[in-house]
Amino acid sequence: MTALKVHDLGKSFGGVKAVDGIGFELQAGELLALIGPNGAGKSTTFNMVNGQLKADRGSILLAGEELVGLQPRAIWRKGVGRTFQIAETFASLTVVENVQMALLSHDGRLFSTWRRAADHRRDDALALLDQVGMKAQADRPCSVLAYGDVKRVELAVAMANSPKLLLMDEPTAGMAPSERNSLMALTKELVVQRRMAVLFTEHSMDVVFAYADRMIVLARGRLIAEGKPLEIRDHPKVQEVYFGTGSTFAHPQAARTACRSANPLAGGSVAGPAEPDPARSLEGKT
Repeated sequence: MTALKVHDLGKSFGGVKAVDGIGFELQAGELLALIGPNGAGKSTTFNMVNGQLKADRGSILLAGEELVGLQPRAIWRKGVGRTFQIAETFASLTVVENVQMALLSHDGRLFSTWRRAADHRRDDALALLDQVGMKAQADRPCSVLAYGDVKRVELAVAMANSPKLLLMDEPTAGMAPSERNSLMALTKELVVQRRMAVLFTEHSMDVVFAYADRMIVLARGRLIAEGKPLEIRDHPKVQEVYFGTGSTFAHPQAARTACRSANPLAGGSVAGPAEPDPARSLEGKT
């Protein structure tokens, strides 16, 4: 089932075409990585899907419903969740209160004075926290959490509207390797369980090659390649954009091992990529 369909999407800033007629589809239960060098148009594309930027042309369909022209809040209510590069939580509130705030917003009760906010759907908030492994810390303030745990709380908040589509902006930024693998393994598990579609941008190519089901690559505002990780690794245009003509990824067999081991649907582990990881040669270049 197609969760997201983008067609002929374009956005210019002055005379600069930041995004120039790109199109792609994202299926329910799929993790799709959006990568490319600096200035490729990744953030612009991401923010148009989320409604923070309005497209100059093209279409963004969520389960067949047009999103172009809608505000971010309206898009969120239609079933699009989002996490940010820098985790966005209320540090002064407890873990469960952060999730309850998202549930209040989803239910249109954020400014209601008829009942205490602390009573609103607490069991539902705890159930979401249980899914991300944070139920035991429900009554702790977010200000005392480790950064990896804050990212898990943010993920629970993003799922408060039962999203059809989850947008993750560099989800593992600032995290240690073990935390990165743990968060992405959890995300992969939720995708499979909920049949949720995920579009994510990521600088850490070990994460991309290990956990993405498919990848799309942008360069100078245009889509230059899409496919499974091993197909992208061997794609001549991708190699040219990242390394120059004639360059190739190192250790191709290690790349195949990493990609296979990260696919839980194939019966493999989701503990992360094997070393040496060929994708690390892209690290920091997106």
